Amino acid sequence: MSSPAAEARNPAPPPPGGVLWSLSGDIRALLMLPAALTLQVAHPAVGAGVDEHSVFRTDPWGRGERSLRSLQLWVYGGEAAAEEGRRLRRLHRTIQGTDTRGRGYHALSPANYAWVHATGFPVYQHAARYLVRPLTPAQERALYREWLQVGRILGIHDRDMPQTIEEFWPYYRKVLAEEIESTPVVEDLVATDRPMPPPDRGPLALRLSLKLLWPVLFPPLARFRRFVTIGLMPPEAREAIGLEWTDAQERTLRRFCGVVRRVVPVLPERLRYLPYARRARAAHRRAVRAGE
Repeated sequence: MSSPAAEARNPAPPPPGGVLWSLSGDIRALLMLPAALTLQVAHPAVGAGVDEHSVFRTDPWGRGERSLRSLQLWVYGGEAAAEEGRRLRRLHRTIQGTDTRGRGYHALSPANYAWVHATGFPVYQHAARYLVRPLTPAQERALYREWLQVGRILGIHDRDMPQTIEEFWPYYRKVLAEEIESTPVVEDLVATDRPMPPPDRGPLALRLSLKLLWPVLFPPLARFRRFVTIGLMPPEAREAIGLEWTDAQERTLRRFCGVVRRVVPVLPERLRYLPYARRARAAHRRAVRAGE
């Protein structure tokens, strides 16, 4: 059995079969992530850090690919999860500057780094109602416990994270009320008229086709991105940022999510789960069979 000090240095990822094990590797998580990212950068310090130090405007596809890989490692990476957390902290050590309110910030300040982590829980909890099914109270508590474990992987101390759901919601509402705003990065992420380069990943033939068709494909893609980003964001967060959402849009979102909710569960595993999740699930099944 490992010592508490060893566990603190190398925290284990959330357990196989847990709520995150099911949610974060499902392809429906791809629809949830834009809302979480937008809520993160609605914090002035986080938004300023991304605005000044990220390549999300010039290399959006590479940035997205790296972020998705990192997130998958937190949950499915096994021993690599803790090392990924350490890598991220090293990456953020030099990120500092002045936020939109004229305050100095550092990316690894506990309040800033903890907020980036915290946003995942309310977005998962809210978006699951639309895309999967509403979580039971027991599942919500399990999800929060597992998300705390992700925070430890990221190197966030327990003292800097609310330790229970009962503590989380007042903290969350306080940040929404006192900090959250429509930062320049938020405006970029929900805009439909800002340019974006065509995808530069995948087979050459696909990349060339997308480059040729991008002027036609991008406008509806940008509108869809805005739609799911705002629609799957918790309403209280949407209101804090000042993002408009109509009853008609809500009805359209529910219809769209109803289709997704019916189609995705019947897909074969190779299409339903992202690569890291698929490999981790297969490895876990083999380990269970070997132990029988």
